[in-house]
Amino acid sequence: MALNRQKAHARHEPTLDATSMSDQRPDSSQRGSAGEGAPQHPRRRRGRSGKRSRKRGGRRRSGIRRIAYWGAVLGLWMLVASMGVMAWTFANLPPIHSLEIPKRPPSIQIVSLDGHPFAMRGDGGPAIHLRDLPRYVPQAFVAIEDRRFYSHYGIDPIGITRAMLANILRRGVAQGGSTITQQLAKNLFLTQERTLTRKLQEAVLALWIEHKFRKDEIIELYLNRVYFGAGAYGIESAAQRYYNKPAKQLSLAEAAVLAGLVRSPSRLAPSRNPNGAERRAQIVLAAMADLKFISDDAAKAALISPAQAIRQVGTGSANYVADWIMDVLDDLIGHVEDDIVVATSIDPLLQAAAEKALVDELAQRGEKFGVTQGAIVAINPDGTVRALVGGKNYAESQFNRAIAAKRQPGSAFKPFVYLTALERGLTPDTIREDKPIALKGWKPENYGREYFGPVTLQQAFSHSLNTVSVRLTLELTPAAVVRTAYRLGIASKLEANPSIALGTSEVSVLELVGAYAPFANGGNAITPHVIERVRTNDGKLLYQRAPQNLGAIVEQRYVAMMNAMMHQTLVDGTARKADFPGWPAAGKTGTSQDFRDAWFVGYTAHLVTGVWLGNDDGSPTKKLTGGALPVDIWSKFMKTAHQGVPVVNLPGVSGDSPLAGILPPWKIFAPNPPQPEPAPTPAADKLDNWLVDRLFGRH
Repeated sequence: MALNRQKAHARHEPTLDATSMSDQRPDSSQRGSAGEGAPQHPRRRRGRSGKRSRKRGGRRRSGIRRIAYWGAVLGLWMLVASMGVMAWTFANLPPIHSLEIPKRPPSIQIVSLDGHPFAMRGDGGPAIHLRDLPRYVPQAFVAIEDRRFYSHYGIDPIGITRAMLANILRRGVAQGGSTITQQLAKNLFLTQERTLTRKLQEAVLALWIEHKFRKDEIIELYLNRVYFGAGAYGIESAAQRYYNKPAKQLSLAEAAVLAGLVRSPSRLAPSRNPNGAERRAQIVLAAMADLKFISDDAAKAALISPAQAIRQVGTGSANYVADWIMDVLDDLIGHVEDDIVVATSIDPLLQAAAEKALVDELAQRGEKFGVTQGAIVAINPDGTVRALVGGKNYAESQFNRAIAAKRQPGSAFKPFVYLTALERGLTPDTIREDKPIALKGWKPENYGREYFGPVTLQQAFSHSLNTVSVRLTLELTPAAVVRTAYRLGIASKLEANPSIALGTSEVSVLELVGAYAPFANGGNAITPHVIERVRTNDGKLLYQRAPQNLGAIVEQRYVAMMNAMMHQTLVDGTARKADFPGWPAAGKTGTSQDFRDAWFVGYTAHLVTGVWLGNDDGSPTKKLTGGALPVDIWSKFMKTAHQGVPVVNLPGVSGDSPLAGILPPWKIFAPNPPQPEPAPTPAADKLDNWLVDRLFGRH
């Protein structure tokens, strides 16, 4: 057993001889070469490190290949998406071959009686050729809006990139990348909305414009279409608007201001923000010098002598006239296709005087009387409009209160009541009772709630006694009064009821003033008009107003009676505050219910002028009457309007008239003088005593 265990052990135990022992011990040379602590198997370890390096390099190459692959895939999809966007953009544009540059909208230049332009209408200013402009005018726009205009092909990648970086860095829209060609494409074909779709369409159209037109043609189109603010489209219109000169006469400094204005027309308008416009012009001049468009000396000279925009006088009331002209122009000449000049009857001196009288009075006493708005219309007795103010400030409100507003005239309507009475056989000496009256719950009262018993029509009219006017209307019938008003020129709808006696139906200032004109011209019908001629820019006459001859609508004797009665209103009646010496004048005040409207329409043989004051919302004033502010405004204006004009008596009234203190005109003109009316009763004397007390006080 022991022998067997030994044999088995011998089989498993390795045999160690001298040779094998020596092989397992490194010799001294190996130890010396390997050094102390050297790896026992250096070749095996170096092989593993190389494999790892090869694996890392393979992974890098594989990552690069994957990035390249997915980059190519992404690029391909972006290309497909771009092609799809471009296809969609093209699909939403009209066919390129059918696109044409739209015809520039016509300009409408409106000039006053002296031939001076006072307003411009239409979407395009007068066209001007590039060759007619100084070189620095288009260069100013290129320098500030698109300095690579002459080198790009409609789209400027460098400019777009620069704008994107500036906007990102400043976290907002600091710069725009649109070229002049893109701006022109937007102005010609697209809307102003800020959307990606519009920008894409703008880019496509810019490429088409560059393909179709030369650079000089593009900049000329641009200069004639771009908006400069204040209603000025095109460089010519802007030069006239801000510097009162044609574009070909613009100085370098003025050109720089206009070029800088395009970025923000409302904010940088030199008439509104001269400091901001000048700072922007300095940037334009620096850009022009940097591009060598101008010399440094020229830039310095322009900086030393900056442009000075013309100062706007007044509150822009002439624009109310221009708006009215645009409303009626189509009826005279039809659709406007060419640039035209509209010659008007507006007298610039009277227009300025009317505006000043209204604005000054409202500024001084408007708050006291609780009134915020007003309107004035002044016409010659033949209907020619000389001045029209539709509000106190056109910039604040473009609503034309002289034309479009309909307000109750109050007692200013009474001339139609009394004219109807005169034409039915009554005279200013006719007696009627002034006492309270009640009609189905309606109780019209006099101002001050005083009654004077029997009075003459002359007294009742000049002191605006309401009960007498109502009694006359009932006696004559409301329908007869309405027919008289229509005959004299009232066009608004009038309600034929008893309250028409007190002017409860609404009318405009223009039509009421026009309806008074027959009293100033001897009884002839008129139609208010402001347009005298219309011609094209090359001189072709499109319209010439023919003299009016509408015939007589009021007999001369009744005109004389009305003139005497309305003259007395200025002597001792409700308009006695009128300060207008030297001229025979007449008129009538009016105050509507709850003091909502205050009127005075007065006239001479030279001019008929109406004044209205009130609030746009119809709220009551602080007891403002027609005999207060309206009479004051009328007086100030009429003094200016009659300076240097020869004095002429009112129609139908001679030197022997009551205006001269002699005979009543109805006795001069009536073929069969009426029988004398009964002598005034003590009640009438009471009225006279009351007037003396009111005028001069008690002594």
